[in-house]
Amino acid sequence: MHAAYLQIAQRGFEGLRLREVAAEVGIDHSTIHHYFPTKQNLVTAVVDYATRQFWTPGQPEGGPADLLRYQLDRLARMIVERPELHTVARELDLRARRDPEVRAIVASREEGWRAALTRLFRGCIEAGAVVPGVDAASAAELVIAAVKGASLVPEHAVEALAQLERLFIPSASKEGP
Repeated sequence: MHAAYLQIAQRGFEGLRLREVAAEVGIDHSTIHHYFPTKQNLVTAVVDYATRQFWTPGQPEGGPADLLRYQLDRLARMIVERPELHTVARELDLRARRDPEVRAIVASREEGWRAALTRLFRGCIEAGAVVPGVDAASAAELVIAAVKGASLVPEHAVEALAQLERLFIPSASKEGP
């Protein structure tokens, strides 16, 4: 699975070849089908692996605004520090536009991220930690879109997500990120 992940990062989704994945890990081409009966099974494993990289290992102390700041900062750092992860994620997004099976896999995994962000924004709204008028679901979509867009130009990711923080959290514009 990791070899397939690296192939997608280096050559794009269209460059994913099961024979080369098998050779990379030192197994016969036919043996890979014992682990992944179809290429789609391997793609699902890559999506799951990439998705797990976004899981937050711990939570910071503080209120909802602190958690939102932490999440935006963490996502920005991941774009800069793990460009291959975002390359794979964007490749999968692009493939999902043309392939209904990949679209279903990516959408099901992305739904967890969307739900977690929506819950985070609801907590911020209830605590009065974001500017008035923020809609939790729309804010979550904006963060997802910003992360996906910023991952295409990593050198601007930190400032782009810091700008989101300043737009959402009133004190962020006074104190800075």
